[in-house]
Amino acid sequence: MSALKIKKGSSKHSAYNLRPQFSDVQETHTLAVIVDNEPGVLARVIGLFSGRGYNIDSLTVAEVDHTGHTSRITIVTTGTPQVIVQIKAQLGRIVPVHEVHDLTVEGPSVQRELALLKVEGEGDKRVEALRLADIFRANAVDSTLTSFVFQITGTPEKVDAFADLMRPLGLCEMARTGVAALSRGG
Repeated sequence: MSALKIKKGSSKHSAYNLRPQFSDVQETHTLAVIVDNEPGVLARVIGLFSGRGYNIDSLTVAEVDHTGHTSRITIVTTGTPQVIVQIKAQLGRIVPVHEVHDLTVEGPSVQRELALLKVEGEGDKRVEALRLADIFRANAVDSTLTSFVFQITGTPEKVDAFADLMRPLGLCEMARTGVAALSRGG
């Protein structure tokens, strides 16, 4: 104890606050990055993540303005709050990056993903696969005597739930587009 009877680190107003301000809670964030549509930009953005050991859960890229030659990169990543802040700051410093938006923090957003799932099976399994596809509003976009290819659109959680139900029915292959997201409102 000090002469002033103040315990070290006991007050958040102390100039000598020794309590750690870091959180070890992992959060998932969706980032929308507007960049110039030119060769090497995606490699620079991905290089930022791989060079620092950050993981990308989902990545989608497409040109959004043909006249302005800009593209939108939507990245879903997981990290501590400090890592997310660092990722956003470092993305903003890359030269061809115009804007970085954290859709998770900025307010409500709409997120959708497209997936194609190939399910092989016969008899009752085929009937059950079609019944579940109808419940999930998935479309059969290809059909043979032994398999279906279903197309499903929705949140990543919906796609995961559909895939989990299709596994015991013969899910043998899946392709996912990754998350496309936009903020809601004005």
